[in-house]
Amino acid sequence: MSEIEEAKVARAVSLEDGSDKVVPKDLEDYVDAQTTDETDTSSISYVNQIKSRFPHYKLAIHIFWGCFFTAWWISIIAQDKHRPKWLIPTIFWGMMMVRLITFHSRILYILLGYVKYVWDYFCDIIYTKLFPSRPIRLLVGGIITLAVILVGTFVPSETEYSKRADRAVSFFGVVVTIAGLYITSNNRSKIQWRTVIAGLLMQFIIALFVLRTKCGYDVFNFISTLARELLGFAKDGVAFLTNAEVSAYGMFFFAVLPAVAFFVAFIHILYYFGIMQWCIRKFAYFFFWALKVTGAEAVTAAGSPFLGIGESSVLVKDFMPFLTKAEIHQVMCSGFSTISGSVLVGYIGLGLNPQAMVSSCVMSIPASLAISKLRYPETEIAVTSSRCEVTDNIENEENKPVNVLQAFANGAGLGLRIAGFMMIQCMCIIALVALINGVLTWFGKFWNIHHLTLELMLSYILYPVSFLLGTPRSEILLVSKLIATKIIQNEYNAYSIMLNDAPYNEMSKRATIIATYALCGFSNLGSMGIQIGVLGTLAPKKVKDIASVIVSSLISGLLATLLSTAIAAMVMHDLGGFVV
Repeated sequence: MSEIEEAKVARAVSLEDGSDKVVPKDLEDYVDAQTTDETDTSSISYVNQIKSRFPHYKLAIHIFWGCFFTAWWISIIAQDKHRPKWLIPTIFWGMMMVRLITFHSRILYILLGYVKYVWDYFCDIIYTKLFPSRPIRLLVGGIITLAVILVGTFVPSETEYSKRADRAVSFFGVVVTIAGLYITSNNRSKIQWRTVIAGLLMQFIIALFVLRTKCGYDVFNFISTLARELLGFAKDGVAFLTNAEVSAYGMFFFAVLPAVAFFVAFIHILYYFGIMQWCIRKFAYFFFWALKVTGAEAVTAAGSPFLGIGESSVLVKDFMPFLTKAEIHQVMCSGFSTISGSVLVGYIGLGLNPQAMVSSCVMSIPASLAISKLRYPETEIAVTSSRCEVTDNIENEENKPVNVLQAFANGAGLGLRIAGFMMIQCMCIIALVALINGVLTWFGKFWNIHHLTLELMLSYILYPVSFLLGTPRSEILLVSKLIATKIIQNEYNAYSIMLNDAPYNEMSKRATIIATYALCGFSNLGSMGIQIGVLGTLAPKKVKDIASVIVSSLISGLLATLLSTAIAAMVMHDLGGFVV
């Protein structure tokens, strides 16, 4: 009997008796490589032959790419023309080198382990020696956070776009939001104040980084530039179907929907190579560690700005049937508080400020976690309380692509369905709202109110909210009407009105930025149906729990978006180069 046949018999026996004694891993891999087709060994491809002869081919490939990107980075630093633009290339080069090194060495994980050891050591001193009592630690953390916010808000000088009086109003709006959520909390005694305090501090730091530093502006400007470039590629596809003149139209059908479909297809390529899972996993683990939330909450919060209101839930589809009501509340809150990457790309194409849109999406991650844990704290034992896992693919196993082309094709098909669903949903919701407004207007005429609509009623209800965001006094009603339109219809219609209709397109720069932040979320009535449909499909036995907390999660998601808006209004300073 040959060596291969003996190995096959040994493996078959080990599978039958369930023993752990199997053939050596290298021999088993050799068997698998040599017996792909038992009747025809000639089916081994030429590429596999090369791989078998050069077992370290991956290392050679990674060394080549490492040398290539290092030479590219050095060439930028060496040239006087490109040296001032060193920041983004350096970040990109550093990320590439870190990823290539971690493929073959655990030295970075070892170094991070030492950093974690030092961090834990000093935290242990703080916890056991300086502040052994948990309430005292929370109080000290709250005081430090408050001090950072006050210093960062009121110390910088006044500008045309940022008066200290306006910052004070925005700060008061944050206080009112936290106080209101505390009063209406589902269980005040179970509130996780560490999550709330750390989430607020993280939001404020992100806002400072984007709106007050050149480095932050450059980083987020680079990200938004990539989004605009991606939109340009989608326009090339539209030009192929129509012509170059039609592809330049800013209409929803020609600007937003093609970008959405193309971005979804592109995301599937990133999923095929494992890039998207890796990014989301790192983001999720950071929030899991920093904010002390469950793994499912961290994953969906980190994935929502990338994937959107439905796809982010698929990341934890294996755990959906076991989520607690608080976790379900948080999952939906994350989806309502932000917009997806595909929609973000489309909206930037309409002419909205890209830095504000991108930073709002990032700020929504800690915002949604803090707001949800304040409004609906955890009272049960969560299955993912001690682990943070991401589902490797967003498709069923039987539909898993065999190569990148199939992944792109699957993504294109899904993008078509999502774009079509968005188109029909927007059309039907706007038509339904028009019907209701027509009935209200008919009734209003008998009360001498000639333009009674849902948006008009809600805009006056939201007038104090618009004021607490720090909106200029003469434009409070305009911003509140935009927020009302976003809630009743959707954010696209509100953005379209802001960009194209007078007097909204004549608002001041401060009011325009505040409105851009305030509208950047899926917290509208139509999204409630999407949430129920997606989560109900993933966890049919949890439909009652989903329905019972969906209104609370919608309001919490809206407040998370508005909280990010208020914080941005507190720290915005020089908007001369920020507003497009």
